[in-house]
Amino acid sequence: MKIDLPKTENIAVEFEDEIAIVRLDRATKRNALNADTIEEFIALFSILPRSGVKAIVLAANGDHFSAGLDLVEHHNEGRSAADFMHICLRWHEAFNKIEYAGVPVIAALKGAVVGGGLELASSTHIRIADQSTYFALPEGQRGLFTGGGATIRVADLVGKARMIDMMLTGRIYKGQEAVDVGMCQYLVDDSEEKAMELARIAASNPALSNFAICSAISHMQNMSGLDASYAEAVMAGIVNTQPASEDRLAAFKNKTANKVKPT
Repeated sequence: MKIDLPKTENIAVEFEDEIAIVRLDRATKRNALNADTIEEFIALFSILPRSGVKAIVLAANGDHFSAGLDLVEHHNEGRSAADFMHICLRWHEAFNKIEYAGVPVIAALKGAVVGGGLELASSTHIRIADQSTYFALPEGQRGLFTGGGATIRVADLVGKARMIDMMLTGRIYKGQEAVDVGMCQYLVDDSEEKAMELARIAASNPALSNFAICSAISHMQNMSGLDASYAEAVMAGIVNTQPASEDRLAAFKNKTANKVKPT
């Protein structure tokens, strides 16, 4: 694909057919998230979801997905409370653009998925860990508090009690335990290979179906039960009568569609 993207120094982008591979590219800093990287995420995810790509794989160069907030930059900047509040709001802007993109975003994780790195990963729709991946929120030990959405997304994934435990004690999750508590949905030997496999599957869905799955569900979680029920009905009315569904429904009727069954 040929898409006019903004120039980025901390994130590399490449394309494979209709799939965008977005890579954190600060390996020497364990892909720590500085202010410029967050601005690059905002710029990229303002364009990519509307560019015609059908899925996005979020990966990283080097041995680690992301060690979180660039603490060296934060220390050197000497920010005021107001300064850091505005930094946090930009993180929220970036991660909201990922979660509500309307295009499947699949994270290929490895090594450290720590602090802000976990906040970034939790904004994606599918998270795949490899055997090196570990998850942590060490904010308590560093005299910090989460500012990029962990209280919303990580608590939603693993529960309030587990998140508080992680922040107070530095508890680390990895391996099958990380899957079991909800940090990730897959544990494999090669997370990027699996991410590409799932991206291809998701990309074969009608775009409108993916848009609903990757944006409407998150919006509905923020609504009252009554409002969410109404919104779900409206979305189902739009998606379930789309022209792109006709051939698929006809195949089901004619018994030529793939059956849903375990392999």
